[in-house]
Amino acid sequence: MKDVQRQTRSYLMSLFRQHGMNPRGDLGQNFLIDVNLIEFVVRHAELGPRDVALEVGTGTGGMTAFLAREAGHVISVDIDKNMSALAAEAVQGCQNVTLVNRDILKNKNTLAPEITDLICQKVSERPHGRLKLVANLPYSVGTPVISNLIASELPWERMVCTIQWELAEKMAAEGPGRHYAALSVWIQSQASVRILRRLGPNVFWPRPKVDSAIVSIWRNPTAATRIDDRRFFQDFLRRIFSQRRKHLRSVLAGMYRKQLDKPDVDQLLLQLNLEPDQRAELMEVADLIRLSNALLATIRQRGLEPPESSEDSDD
Repeated sequence: MKDVQRQTRSYLMSLFRQHGMNPRGDLGQNFLIDVNLIEFVVRHAELGPRDVALEVGTGTGGMTAFLAREAGHVISVDIDKNMSALAAEAVQGCQNVTLVNRDILKNKNTLAPEITDLICQKVSERPHGRLKLVANLPYSVGTPVISNLIASELPWERMVCTIQWELAEKMAAEGPGRHYAALSVWIQSQASVRILRRLGPNVFWPRPKVDSAIVSIWRNPTAATRIDDRRFFQDFLRRIFSQRRKHLRSVLAGMYRKQLDKPDVDQLLLQLNLEPDQRAELMEVADLIRLSNALLATIRQRGLEPPESSEDSDD
């Protein structure tokens, strides 16, 4: 009952008044106030003793307490020191919870080493340990947390999160269309995505201005083996989707002008049976993987280095 009360709008408003605080919009603090939805998220994560649950956006600790009942260990991260203090009270007595007050990200494209080291430690302590991201993700970090976790070498198996509806559409977009983006390809090349439920603003406090979604992402290790170099592939996607509507030949010739000339690009496209006037936004995941692998192989055969990673991404 105590955990249920902690997640009501009236309780949270009273708690914030008591401590002289307000939710921080700049940190994407929108608290899930429907305990049935919290239980729904946790249930779909299918947690057990061997699981380390990673929560990003601890908030007041409402979901954290539910996670602690099911997972072998919970690592909950929040950048706001005030939230960490409130969460410590909520999970007091839970011996299997580690609260971390810091940014989950080192930078836009990298998870914080302090967090990844802690995850590795806790996973290694459990026989056949595995990692699951289970969280009401702040809107501001939804894309980088999920994308960088997939890019990492951490032994993650599943993610069940609340995210912005528009982001969920992008992640789950199957093939060319309005929502199809670099992120769609990056995730679907290595995992399966399912939107479990659409959420209106009324299930959060404060109410966001947009709808949200609960998504479930399953790792597919077999699919990931098709990618020869995941770092190169991720950068390739960022670059090619930044010019998604341009013809493939001209885009590639510009992207890799220091490594390949236009006849090289023409030969490569011919070998892959891809049209020069094809556009990235109309290419299937499998074809983008084939193209990335072939580009990297050609560059390496010439004894050259791939271009430095681009910081731009299509979110």
